[in-house]
Amino acid sequence: MLTHAWRKSSRSGPNGACVEARLADDAVEIRDTKLTVSPILRAGRADWRSLLRTSGR
Repeated sequence: MLTHAWRKSSRSGPNGACVEARLADDAVEIRDTKLTVSPILRAGRADWRSLLRTSGR
């Protein structure tokens, strides 16, 4: 379950290629943790649910 804190993906590998996500008001924010200053992708919650269904999660 996502919270307002960043959460690392369970599919992230040990090589540092990680993706994190967090809740933000009416959206979900996603970032790349290996970048020191990562751009943040914002997706609506319906889009986020669709992405998870598509990825098999």
